[in-house]
Amino acid sequence: MELKLDRRTAAEDTAPLDMLARLFDAHGWPCGFENDQELAGEIEGSWTKYQLRFVWRAEDRVLQLLCLPEIRVPDAKRRAACELLAMVNEQMWLGHFDVWSQGDMVLYRHGLLLGEDGTLDLGTAQFALDHAVSECDRFYPAFQFVLWGDKSPRAALDAALVDAAGEA
Repeated sequence: MELKLDRRTAAEDTAPLDMLARLFDAHGWPCGFENDQELAGEIEGSWTKYQLRFVWRAEDRVLQLLCLPEIRVPDAKRRAACELLAMVNEQMWLGHFDVWSQGDMVLYRHGLLLGEDGTLDLGTAQFALDHAVSECDRFYPAFQFVLWGDKSPRAALDAALVDAAGEA
């Protein structure tokens, strides 16, 4: 998902939400400001459309990225989904998955601690987006296997992480 913005934009560090809005705009992805501290957008992944939210806390210089893959956890599957979440999170270096208590939605969450000036550069913004979508795409099948395929969490994770061998 390599992107080139104009030289001025690419070279400068910018307020986090402004940089993300420029990035979404350059890709032609829909997004909009919810308020001064929150930006919402949408990206098409390999399995589904992902709703993204970015929340900026200037006093802490933290940008929180939330990616919602439209996976709802029914009460009957909550225990298995939580077991899968724990196993999935063991596989991750950045961010984590959780079940949002309001609406029982699976979500990916990652907090970026920005420097003293509280700005975000293009490379970091692009990496954060790419990583969130990539992790959601990587584990989406495991959640589907547990929630709709009645696989055990271990079998679902093993099946989702199988890499194709050889060439077609």
